[in-house]
Amino acid sequence: MTQRDRRLWLISMLLRERGEGEGTRIPEDEQGQKDLLRALMNVRPPLPVGRDFLTVQDEYLSAERDREGVVDIHTLPSLRRDGRLVLWQGDITTLNADAIVNAANSGMRGCFCALHSCIDNIIHSKSGIQLRLYCDEMMKRQGYGYEEPTGQAKITPAFNLPSRYVLHTVGPIIQGHVSQRDRELLASCYRSCLKLAAENGLESIAFCCISTGVFRFPNQEAAEIAVKTVTGFLQTPSSIQRVIFNVFKDTDKQIYRKLLGPNAETETAHRKG
Repeated sequence: MTQRDRRLWLISMLLRERGEGEGTRIPEDEQGQKDLLRALMNVRPPLPVGRDFLTVQDEYLSAERDREGVVDIHTLPSLRRDGRLVLWQGDITTLNADAIVNAANSGMRGCFCALHSCIDNIIHSKSGIQLRLYCDEMMKRQGYGYEEPTGQAKITPAFNLPSRYVLHTVGPIIQGHVSQRDRELLASCYRSCLKLAAENGLESIAFCCISTGVFRFPNQEAAEIAVKTVTGFLQTPSSIQRVIFNVFKDTDKQIYRKLLGPNAETETAHRKG
């Protein structure tokens, strides 16, 4: 099957599952088809799925991953002040780190808003529907109606992402002013992820800017907490040899550059494939 064949087959299967197969217009253009497939994956509840679907989905997502290119974290320039620290601007889902961090919601099953631009949505879209199924089983073991507490972390496989694992953490949601409790909870997000990574013997971890999006934590203060917590954790020996501060917006890049020093780099790394 070609990528187009796989994409159209996956779309048709998801539409049929929803009872919308007949008469539903599928876009002719490639981007329109990609958007429709992603939207259908985004809104799909964590229900059982056949092996044939997963096989085709995995072939499709892995080909898309390889086409986009994988960023080799070992080509990222480290800071002179601490060779374990890296500042990099780009798409966190392209990194081949041992683990990338997902700024999750308290439901821990991904973002169900079609084509939403949050990191939670993008990670689930590129990982595949197995991630939502895995998260659902993980949360069921904690009991129905259970929500993930803010400041903790959980680890899951990364499935079709180039990383090995995803660390999911729920950051504080800011209502009005930032309280001391909000600051403590955000620091706990970083600390919990680092601790969990170390407990699993991981050597590299990439952090997104937790809580600074729709959760409205001020970017400057969030970055200060991130840098302070990570550098403090690294004072104690562990398996972690590389921590990547991943930024997407230019605003965050400038903030982290000032915090980390004048030699902090953000150049694009070499991609594999």
